[in-house]
Amino acid sequence: MINLKQFLILLVGLAISPVFGQTAIEYMETISGETKAIQKDMWDYTSTVAHGKSARKVEKRRSELLKTSLEAIQKVKAMPAFDGSTAYRDSVVDFLQVNYTVLKVDYAEIVNLETSSQSSFEKMEAYLKAQELASNKMRESAQMVRNQQKVFAENNNIDLLETDDALSQKMKRASEVYGYYNGVYLVFFKNFLQETDLLNSMQNQNLTGIKNNSEKLSRFAEEGLEKLSAINPFEGDASLVVACKEMLTFYKDEAENQMKAVIDYHEKNKSFAAIQEEFEQIKEKNRTQEDVDRFNNAVTAVNEAGELFNATVAALNKEREAKLNNWNKVVAKFTDSHVPKGKA
Repeated sequence: MINLKQFLILLVGLAISPVFGQTAIEYMETISGETKAIQKDMWDYTSTVAHGKSARKVEKRRSELLKTSLEAIQKVKAMPAFDGSTAYRDSVVDFLQVNYTVLKVDYAEIVNLETSSQSSFEKMEAYLKAQELASNKMRESAQMVRNQQKVFAENNNIDLLETDDALSQKMKRASEVYGYYNGVYLVFFKNFLQETDLLNSMQNQNLTGIKNNSEKLSRFAEEGLEKLSAINPFEGDASLVVACKEMLTFYKDEAENQMKAVIDYHEKNKSFAAIQEEFEQIKEKNRTQEDVDRFNNAVTAVNEAGELFNATVAALNKEREAKLNNWNKVVAKFTDSHVPKGKA
């Protein structure tokens, strides 16, 4: 978003036409004062979400911002024309209305999308895309204000020295950081969801599901690692990509190597169940030594496979927890390091 007071206004020393006692500079400052307040509140809202609180948890703040935005629109709308022109005033009204609509409509959708975003890659992608589109709408409307501000300044002999203030710098910075983060996060999230499907198959003892989901996880991890190799560090900070690579390397090893013990156990357990059923159908007096040996060998095989299965699952659980904890810590440190905090 563009802060309307991102320009240092210098009077050229010529007479300025008054409007109800206001000079052109005072007129601009009156209008920009309204937008400044709204943009500070917008930054506070988006910054709070960016640093850990979900959009749904700060719904009360959004409702308050909707109210102040509407009040700002009404105040600027009520201002008179300056020297017969309302172009600058109307551009600011349009900008405020776009912000109001984005808050009322777009962020309502974002809140709804957030609720289901964890359920599928497509929904997460839509959730992040909705945030990007909302931001783009506000940037485009702010550019319109900037253009009209320049026209107003030229028509009233005001020099504008373009310079970014603290708020616009923070907003620009946050956009850059989260644009980078989202690209890496989607690579992680695709694999995270696929592993979830794999773990559900294990929970349900679905051997076919375990095999199919293992193959998909291996493929997704390989594709993700290839994508990550093309992502450069963010201003020299490679921590996010490195942590994501570690997660995907874990997923790849889990799918291609560790699942062998899991699959072997389920196959041996299935085989044992069939052997046990056959064995129990033979009357004890009719059982041959071969029947007994076959059954005992099956017991030994499934027990050994079970021990390896338990050890493998325990090791995977421990490593997964460590890797996910590290990923979450790196994400938090990355955003805390690169995204400005607090009010402008």
